[in-house]
Amino acid sequence: MSNSTETSDRLSPTAFGGRIRELRQKSRITLQELADKAGISVGFLSLVERDKATPSLGTLASIAAALDVDVDLFISAPKPSESVTRAGERQPFSLHDTSLRYEQITKELSGGILTSLIIHVPKGYASEEISHVGEELIMVLDGNIKQTLGQATFSLKPGDSMHFMGDTPHSFANIGDSDARLLWTGTSPHLSNLRKTLAKS
Repeated sequence: MSNSTETSDRLSPTAFGGRIRELRQKSRITLQELADKAGISVGFLSLVERDKATPSLGTLASIAAALDVDVDLFISAPKPSESVTRAGERQPFSLHDTSLRYEQITKELSGGILTSLIIHVPKGYASEEISHVGEELIMVLDGNIKQTLGQATFSLKPGDSMHFMGDTPHSFANIGDSDARLLWTGTSPHLSNLRKTLAKS
C-alpha cells in the first residue's frame, strides 16, 4: 500500500497524530511494531504521529486496524449537541452479581480516552482491592466514602475528590448511613470499549 500523501483518497489535514500516539502508547507497542502491523514505514508513521504528514484514508484504515479500533475514531467529528448527557435521561446499568449501579456520562468521542460514570453505592457496600494501568479521579456527590490507596485510608464527604494512578492498589466502601454517589473518571484500558458496548445496547 502506498504511503504517499498525494493519493486521491487523502483526508483533509486533521490533527489526529496525537490520538494515534496515545492509543499506541496505551497499547504498549513501539513505533516500529505499529508500523510493521500497519504495513508502513516507521519514518512515515513518526511523521503522522507528529502531524507532519497526512496519510491516505487507506493507510489510516491500516493504522486503525493495527490498533484494533475503527477508523471512524480518527475522522468522526460529533456535533456539539451529541456531547451532552441529561440528568434523568441516562440509562442506568449494572453488572451481574453486584449491587452497584452505574450511569454512563461519557459520550462516544472521536479520539477520546476518558470513561466517566456516576456510581450509585448502596449502604454497607465495600469493593475488592484492585490495581490497573491508567489513572482515576473520583468525587463524592452524596454520602460518605472510605477510599483506600495503598496503605493510606481517606474519609471522603460530598464535594471531596481524589486523583490517583490506578497501579496503586485501591478500594472503596460506603461507610455512611445512606446510599452514596460517586463521579468516577478514568483512563483504564479495561474500560476502553465501554462506550461502544453501551452505545450498541
